[in-house]
Amino acid sequence: MEDNQQVEPVVTTKDERMWAMLCHLSALTGFIVPMGSIIGPLIVWLIKKDEMPLVAEHGRKSLNFQITILIAYIVCLILMFAVIGVILLPLVAIFSFIMVIVGAIKTNDGKEFNYPLSLNLIK
Repeated sequence: MEDNQQVEPVVTTKDERMWAMLCHLSALTGFIVPMGSIIGPLIVWLIKKDEMPLVAEHGRKSLNFQITILIAYIVCLILMFAVIGVILLPLVAIFSFIMVIVGAIKTNDGKEFNYPLSLNLIK
């Protein structure tokens, strides 16, 4: 006999989606404050991860992406000696900005979002 169990969709509240969206948007502080792109999502994640599973998931995704972007920035800085880093650095910054905005919008709409090219460092 087959078990035809249906998986119930995860019901999220507007408050949960807002905090999950803040995990993504808080990364934009990195454009103003050094290391803010990691510190912002980390603070939101640490505050709400235990009481809101959606925030725990999106905080982890945001942190993984921001750490990946930090590694890309370091590689670009090293590649500046070969001039290619001068071209790549703004492209990485634009890519990061766009992906953070897309992630925040999709999360607030209750849709699944995974960052492309993100290393899975925090599990």
